[in-house]
Amino acid sequence: MAQIKKNVVVVGAGPVGLLCALQLAHNGIPVTVIEAEPSLTIDLRAGTFHPPTLEMLAPLGVTEAMMEIGIQVPRWQSRDLEEGLIVEWDMAILKNDTKYPFRLHLEQHRLTPILFKMLQSYPHAEVLFSHPLHELTQTEDEVSLLVGKDEKSRLTAKWVIGADGGKSIVRKACDIEFEGYTWPERYSVISTNFDLAPLGYADNAYISDPVQWIAFFKMPDVKPPGLWRMTVPVDESLSDEAVLTPEYGNQVMKRALNGQLQKDIPILHQSIYRVHQRVAKQFRHHRVLLAGDSAHVNNPLGGFGLNSGIHDAINLTEKLSKVINENANLEILNLYERQRKSVNLQYVQELSVKNKKQLEEKDPNIRQERFAFLRKMNSNDVLRREYLLNSSMINSIQTANLIQ
Repeated sequence: MAQIKKNVVVVGAGPVGLLCALQLAHNGIPVTVIEAEPSLTIDLRAGTFHPPTLEMLAPLGVTEAMMEIGIQVPRWQSRDLEEGLIVEWDMAILKNDTKYPFRLHLEQHRLTPILFKMLQSYPHAEVLFSHPLHELTQTEDEVSLLVGKDEKSRLTAKWVIGADGGKSIVRKACDIEFEGYTWPERYSVISTNFDLAPLGYADNAYISDPVQWIAFFKMPDVKPPGLWRMTVPVDESLSDEAVLTPEYGNQVMKRALNGQLQKDIPILHQSIYRVHQRVAKQFRHHRVLLAGDSAHVNNPLGGFGLNSGIHDAINLTEKLSKVINENANLEILNLYERQRKSVNLQYVQELSVKNKKQLEEKDPNIRQERFAFLRKMNSNDVLRREYLLNSSMINSIQTANLIQ
């Protein structure tokens, strides 16, 4: 079996894998992406991009392309199903902290074609579809990968980046423990083109409720008013089949809108999935590095998952480029692990879990205390700015950069 030698192989053609490849190619480094699927996949889960993510993507021209089709969300809401609007957060207060004082809504299946098209402009970059990874071994000097449907293709690379998702074959091949847990409830995503704006909802709203919290996101669609997407936890007693029906979608939507909707509305997409809170014990195993969901997964409340994966990609490829192009000390790759693992444990995991627990809180006294706390923060410029620096992930990047 002939061995094909590569410089860097990225496993996974999702947004994190393609971004890793794009940044490396931009830095003049030959790179190959291998993807098990026959084409780019459609995933309806991730879709909120925070200010520091837009700042990181801007030098590559990605942010500009995203802005052409995405929805800018400068205001978002904290709500309660019974009490209605608690506070509306205005991100304009961050105008001196970032060039992008808003969230950008754009589903990741609209981002991957942008990255793929840009990557195709580099002659030293390639994406190999229908190339599943079967085996990975490494020596001191290189990594060997057995790939392809027939398992007859073998690639060798100086470096491998595992960006192949929460079930990462790369991570498993390196025998890296995925520490954490799985939430008992499933999450359902329900989408409609019924416009919620006239009912008073911002393009992003989190609605607390002790029985079934709700998160609303407005996404771009082929025509106005856009696609309104709702994420809710699903009762364990319900089957997947029962949840994936228009009847269930309408039932949940009517409840979420608390009597403001009487008739059925069109349900365009529905899905259901398990949610995890896990972080890889290592982000680096010799010449193999993990990024994105391969390295960490979390519940979607706050929109931290894909953003954190993009932050991994930029941090990692900046450092790996220095190793390859400037012969930098390999310790710089350990710094990648320290920075990104630390901030994920101390920020992404902690805050996403906190968001979930606050939305589902059952104690009425604790719920009222939280509402009062949110109102107090929103009424004070200093407190509001600090809250939004956290929720927008600006503080997480500053924290990571301080780690040496």
